[in-house]
Amino acid sequence: MPDWRPMLKSRSNGIPRLMGVLNTTPDSFYVNSRVENTEEITLRALEMFEDGADWLDIGGESTRPGATKVSTKEELKRVIPAIESIRDEIPDLCISIDTMKAEVAAKAIEAGADMINDISSLSDPDMEKVILDYGTPVCLMHMQGIPENMQNNPNYSDVVSEVRDELFTSVKRLLDLGVNTKKIIIDPGIGFGKNLEHNLELLSAGRKVVPFDDISLMWGVSRKSIFMQLLGREDANDRLAGTLGVAASSINKGVDILRVHDVKEHNDLFKTMNSLADK
Repeated sequence: MPDWRPMLKSRSNGIPRLMGVLNTTPDSFYVNSRVENTEEITLRALEMFEDGADWLDIGGESTRPGATKVSTKEELKRVIPAIESIRDEIPDLCISIDTMKAEVAAKAIEAGADMINDISSLSDPDMEKVILDYGTPVCLMHMQGIPENMQNNPNYSDVVSEVRDELFTSVKRLLDLGVNTKKIIIDPGIGFGKNLEHNLELLSAGRKVVPFDDISLMWGVSRKSIFMQLLGREDANDRLAGTLGVAASSINKGVDILRVHDVKEHNDLFKTMNSLADK
């Protein structure tokens, strides 16, 4: 198993860690992130690892706007063989399980996952026990509503302070149980119950949404509908430039992990930026 501890913080030069995204789902919003079988997902994972991924995030339930839930049985069927295969083939790659279900999280960890990525911020009452029993790091994301209705009419008086306060509440639940802040990552949830202005305010705020200094910050912006609203790019295939623009700004915003579909392109971006910074 890899040592995931240094992978929760950005590099010493401020460049974020890269988390590649692969979905064992038929309905995730970005078609190229979908994989249909264990052999394909393992090959894609190896490609991302060779391209510079520090993490791989495996999801078995789409959380795009309007997505419907899948059963625990179906989600397990989708993710467990994938995690087992990737762990066997790429022992040095850190694996994150993207799930809202405690049972899926536990079985994914037993199969080789290193981290829980819970977009619902502990909505499953058993998730806390899984975190305590296995000692894994966890990412808590902010979402107003649920995927089925989160984009109907998102509303905030002060989106930065409200997101921070709600994340504080979730984080405090773990701290009260004895979880170390260094094992907690927060994600402001770009596109999850937010309109364009909300998303831009949260990106501009950077670490202002982080409730405690030791907690890591993750952004998941890759190819999302924010670029349709901002740039008119309706097709997710046309949103890479916008995604890289946000990634470039992440260095100055204190972001520790970037969840991305295009690992090679992000790695190239950061290598170029770092080379220029050295001159």
